[in-house]
Amino acid sequence: MSGCGCLYWNRVTDFMAPVFDSFSLPSPIPHWPPGDGFATGKIDLGELEVREITKFEFIWGTDMSKNRKKGVNFFKPVEIPDGYFCLGHYSQPDEKPLRGFVLVAREVSKTGSPALLKPIDYTLVWCPDDWNEENVHSHGYFWLPLAPEGYKAVGFIVTNKPAKPGLEEIRCVRDDLTESCEPFGLLYNTHSKIAESTFLVWKTRPCHRGMLEKGVSVGTFFCSCLWSPGDDLNIACLKNLDVKMQSMPNLDQVHALIKHYGPTFYFHPDEIYLPSSVPWFFENGALLYRKGEPEGERIDPTGSNLPTGGRNDGEYWIDLPKDGTEKKLKRGNLESAKLYIHVKPALGGSFTDIVIWVFCPFNGPGCLKIGLMNYQLSRVGQHVCDWEHVALRISNFTGELWSLYLSQHSGGVWVAATDLEFIDGNKPIVYASRNGHAHFPHPGEFLQGSANLRIGIRNTAAPSKYSVDSSRDYEIVAAEYLGEGAVEEPCWLQYMRKWGPTTVHDSRAEVTRIVNRLPVGVRYAAASVFNRLPNELYGEDGPTGPKEKASWMGDEKC
Repeated sequence: MSGCGCLYWNRVTDFMAPVFDSFSLPSPIPHWPPGDGFATGKIDLGELEVREITKFEFIWGTDMSKNRKKGVNFFKPVEIPDGYFCLGHYSQPDEKPLRGFVLVAREVSKTGSPALLKPIDYTLVWCPDDWNEENVHSHGYFWLPLAPEGYKAVGFIVTNKPAKPGLEEIRCVRDDLTESCEPFGLLYNTHSKIAESTFLVWKTRPCHRGMLEKGVSVGTFFCSCLWSPGDDLNIACLKNLDVKMQSMPNLDQVHALIKHYGPTFYFHPDEIYLPSSVPWFFENGALLYRKGEPEGERIDPTGSNLPTGGRNDGEYWIDLPKDGTEKKLKRGNLESAKLYIHVKPALGGSFTDIVIWVFCPFNGPGCLKIGLMNYQLSRVGQHVCDWEHVALRISNFTGELWSLYLSQHSGGVWVAATDLEFIDGNKPIVYASRNGHAHFPHPGEFLQGSANLRIGIRNTAAPSKYSVDSSRDYEIVAAEYLGEGAVEEPCWLQYMRKWGPTTVHDSRAEVTRIVNRLPVGVRYAAASVFNRLPNELYGEDGPTGPKEKASWMGDEKC
């Protein structure tokens, strides 16, 4: 779907403004079960109350008459409720349907100096080289609000006229109500011949992210001609001072969110190593080994005899039996498969992350792709036990699904709801790659390595009869923000050691043998790509469980 449609004449700004296609989920959002602050349209941050604005007025766009895939548009929030104030403008690529947000704020309690103040002036950060008095309306002017002492700007303003905006247009926020933010996801990059500098625009997010962090994304952008990595930004994000986190969903609401948005996972039609429940894996022969002891111990189906706490010190690990039953365990058991769910605050409690963990008893070997040739590997990538996950990021203002995180081996990617496939209403579809179980939003072939050189590990994903519906087959295993006892964590979740043995073979040698048979010109390029792939891919160490992952407490790696 194109982000830009027809044009209309804007009598106020006196120029041709585009009409944009907007995105909405396939089905209406239901009425959520009753609660406190979740999905009420507003969030109390302590001294500030904020609302999410998703309706915008177009201000200016780059490359409006050229390739829309490279274009970026800038918008002003509209229909701001009485008593609330704009904190900054919004930007997004032109090729995408219009879908985004910026926060507006009002002061709800006063402990001293006002929480919000008008700027004292503006600085013109950038405007195009070729503007002139006869054609001023076809250009964008980027303004940084100059905050009073003790206050910070949290967003920029864009106009299509050279005159400074009015001081009433925006508010700055008292310094102690803000957190530091960082740029990510470059939106626009152009070079100014007059200023002899490069102008760049990024999205922004809090520097510190995770379930205990307080930074709240405002939804605005950052732009500069001078900034370089390592410099402090001249804007900030907001801080949530509400220790009760009243904006988070209660347990009934969590169940309703899972039933409404829970993804369906499709495994490849040729998949051998399917998921199972953890109890099925234990009761069908998985063994706990301890360093220095040759015999493994059968594991109770609940995991009650697993060592808990401590750290991943190599003292214990889980492995398959060696009595001929390991083939059954490797294949998993789709009928028993269950998705394990961790619910946690994100971005200072302005979002909820519903993290869905998928357990597979075995991870199969990978496949090398070099140009048009595919080389099926025998060892690289295979290991006992595989924990993969996705995360639904849901707005606590409305309960609307905003994006989906897909884990892909040692990394992953956030995918906006606009780029997802849906089934049965608002449930996303997730495709798991053959053998490796990396997650993708669409079927196809995906390369981990160098797409330009067409060298890397090949991931293939496709729909099949092998599927698991997380809206039905799930178990909530953790939701710390609800308080002690609200969710009973299973015994196996407290096991902090390895879920598989360290491999004793040199997996990299297998790749090296294949690479050395290639023509010299390709050989060095291939070796360079494979040397940059993570150790996790080579399966040289036993995988860890969900609580040992950095994303359990922190944000996702991307």
